[in-house]
Amino acid sequence: MLSRTADHLFWMARYIERAENTARMLDVNVQTSLLPQDADNSEQGWRAMLSICELQHAYLQKHGEVEPEAVIDFMVKDPNNPSSIYCCLQAARENARAVRGALTTEVWETHNMTWLELRKLLADNLCERDPSEFFEWVKFRSHLSRGVTIGTMLKDDAFRFIRLGTFLERADNTARLLDVKFHSMPFSPLGQLNNADPHADYYHWAAILRSVSAFETYRKVYRDVITPDRVAELLILRDDMPRSLLASLNEVCANLALVRNDYSDDTERRAGKLRAELLYSQIDDILQTGLHAYLTNFLERVNDLGNRISQDFLVPLET
Repeated sequence: MLSRTADHLFWMARYIERAENTARMLDVNVQTSLLPQDADNSEQGWRAMLSICELQHAYLQKHGEVEPEAVIDFMVKDPNNPSSIYCCLQAARENARAVRGALTTEVWETHNMTWLELRKLLADNLCERDPSEFFEWVKFRSHLSRGVTIGTMLKDDAFRFIRLGTFLERADNTARLLDVKFHSMPFSPLGQLNNADPHADYYHWAAILRSVSAFETYRKVYRDVITPDRVAELLILRDDMPRSLLASLNEVCANLALVRNDYSDDTERRAGKLRAELLYSQIDDILQTGLHAYLTNFLERVNDLGNRISQDFLVPLET
């Protein structure tokens, strides 16, 4: 496959997955902001999200004060924010248009219709009227794109680069979502959150689980009260949880093995090492060493994997 074609397919998948995960992160903050809390804690939640997404500086340059409505506007429809849902869905559509010959008609039409519907929904101010409904729409369109891809495309290299982009982006964004909510939270050596109101705590973590479609999964796996350490375990170490870090790395490694070339041995080795560390880790050890530090290191290594995949298979990165 031509490297430029692979590049478009890879980034098409990453952008649609990034749009979905941005919607998930925003939905978490919207849901938790409805819980009883003071203004400082609410602002800290929105500020943490911007920081974890590496967008705090760009946001403050434009808006100054951290306010929920302004953050949502910046993350949803700001054309100057390359990580906004608007820019992600536009970029996904443009990458799909560039390689229409490598896609089925259904996949192309799904991306094209998503872009057209997005413009209509933004013009109708759906995000301002009902943010949760808008975020559900974004998630649905991402699900639809993945489903149509799996259901209609030949399982060749084009399909594998799409899957590679999807799961690399999912690993990155699940780690960011966890870090947004666990950052600066004090844990005891046993992984329990210190000084937490147990009633507010339940709704807080339930909102996080629902944001990653994991609330029912958590109940099925643990059959007990929701605790932060188990939420972290579910979203990091469970390979049967579709959005977990381990499940994402399993897919990354599997698809790397299928598209390997003469230059990708070191990339495969690094991906396999990261997967092995997840496979044989225990959540107590991760929490004792510090979850924020662990997730920061994970994000750095996933970013390195993305750069190496670009160098090995895709259009070379500009220096």
